[in-house]
Amino acid sequence: MPKYKYKVRAAQGGEMSGVMEAKIQKDVADKLRGQKFVILSIEEEKKNFASAMIEALPFMKKEKGKKVKTKHLVLFSRQLSTLVSAGVPIVQGLSILVEQIDNKTFKQVISDVKTDIEGGLSIADSMAKYPTVFDELYVGMIRSGETGGVLDIILERLSAYLESTARLMGKVKSAMVYPAIVSFVATAITIFMLVVVIPTFKQVFSAFGGELPMPTQVLISLSEMLRKYIVFLIVGAIVFVFIFRQYIKTEKGNRVWDNFLLKVPVFGTLIRKVAIAKFSRTLGTLVKSGVPILDAIGTTGKTSGNKIVEDAVMNARENIREGERIAAPLKESGVFPPMVTQMISVGEETGALDNMLNKIADFYDQEVDVAVSGLTSMIEPIIIVVMGIVIGAMVIAMFMPIFEMGEVVSKGS
Repeated sequence: MPKYKYKVRAAQGGEMSGVMEAKIQKDVADKLRGQKFVILSIEEEKKNFASAMIEALPFMKKEKGKKVKTKHLVLFSRQLSTLVSAGVPIVQGLSILVEQIDNKTFKQVISDVKTDIEGGLSIADSMAKYPTVFDELYVGMIRSGETGGVLDIILERLSAYLESTARLMGKVKSAMVYPAIVSFVATAITIFMLVVVIPTFKQVFSAFGGELPMPTQVLISLSEMLRKYIVFLIVGAIVFVFIFRQYIKTEKGNRVWDNFLLKVPVFGTLIRKVAIAKFSRTLGTLVKSGVPILDAIGTTGKTSGNKIVEDAVMNARENIREGERIAAPLKESGVFPPMVTQMISVGEETGALDNMLNKIADFYDQEVDVAVSGLTSMIEPIIIVVMGIVIGAMVIAMFMPIFEMGEVVSKGS
């Protein structure tokens, strides 16, 4: 999307400039006029050859700006909510918070937001300039709070939403730490035995002569191959991981990978439950905050974290635009379980959609807890059994020639 540099005069008389992304120049002009600015100039930002090439290559695109941890955003939202509810002007409130923020990146962003607001931009528009810090959900709710005059309430809801989402993702990540560590240790031990221990046994067997048992020959061949090509294997693994990560950042790759994740046995169910919990919590928070339903669904889809879920939500949005209700198109997508669509339908009928969505989110939060506990309990013994089988098979393969030699010696005597 092209970028346009603009220069405007605010209602108070001060001049300011900036850069805005838009499909055409008219969109920039309309947005600036909507914010009561007097337009002095608008021109498309020219790109040099290098930047044009980078934007043309999907693998070379980089997200601008650094992200800020959720805990910093939660604390900022709660503190700003308290200041606004106490009647402190927004600019003064931001000035107070800037002095208290420890994170340098976040501190600079809030300082820039304060400057933009002083120049005449709305709070939402100034925050929208920093998408790596304030996502569409955050900006959309802030815009709703500004419009409705309930910014303090919206900030409080944002804090609660961010805490719930962070707690949910934290449960999943913490549950995966132990299995990941055990898997890494098991793999490291196996590689150590193949690279260091097995070659020692090979020298001993060579001194005795004779033909080795088939399992032992296979193990020694595997050890030799690993020692010979270990550098290439390491480099190949690094290159593969890099290419794979770049591929799933593309739209097509992201969709293929997310579809695969939803179909993976055991893990797919957990990922689906996490996605549904996040969808319900996000949409319920937006609807309760007074965001128009089409905007709320659009924002929910883009922040779902799964491309398949996003496609289902965005398709539902188009059907809603044509007059349908939310539940029917979500049911047709096949992504959402019948219970979810039935509860959404009841919420639409009773006019309590936000409450029903939050109940769905609470239910699936509990489902995620149960699924994570079950998954952890199941993965631990599986990893231990697999590790035992691999190490045990290697030990048996190495001692088989020794047993055979012992039999030959005993027969000879």
